[in-house]
Amino acid sequence: MRKVILCLLFGMFMMGLVIAEGVHEAGTGIADSEIKEAGQGTGQGLETTLQNQQKIMSGNYVGASGQQIKIQQQSNNQMRLEVGGVGADCSLNMTQKQVQNKTVLETKLSNGKNAEIKVMPDKASETALQRLRIKNCVEEDGCNIELKEVGQGNQAKLAYEVNTQRQSKVLGLFNARMQVQAQVDAETGEVIGVKKPWWAFLATEPAEE
Repeated sequence: MRKVILCLLFGMFMMGLVIAEGVHEAGTGIADSEIKEAGQGTGQGLETTLQNQQKIMSGNYVGASGQQIKIQQQSNNQMRLEVGGVGADCSLNMTQKQVQNKTVLETKLSNGKNAEIKVMPDKASETALQRLRIKNCVEEDGCNIELKEVGQGNQAKLAYEVNTQRQSKVLGLFNARMQVQAQVDAETGEVIGVKKPWWAFLATEPAEE
């Protein structure tokens, strides 16, 4: 009788092991399938992102407003962005994405935000020169335009910085060349900063003809 009971207990123990093993295998199969599907989804999403957004390369592009954009790779990992004969140097990592056969340019700021380059160098230069009351921005005369990040933290923005010199008259008597600067928001086109030397309040700045 004791042997019969032992045999029954042993049989029930073995059946329990078999059932547990079957449940384990079924559970593992479901998990593997889910992981595989999740991996495929992530891969497709990443591939789509890479296709839509790529690092900008030298070449000619059509901007979001239909303007012709020329991109040139320069030394020191700088890119030159040129539209309408006006160029701006940029040391930031610019990326591009295609939207309805048009090229949208972006760059990532230090605060992690993406900033779209909506305003091109020609328009930014025109706005800055109007604010500084200067007629032309000539590189040979020391005028330069740079597309850069300005501000810090949540106040960081992408802006064109125009640096140039203009003629002034100190105390109404002495002619002097004044170093001036204007910053134009690359997303809104607004002037966000103007800098002049400390003695500017002593000088007059006649509009250039």
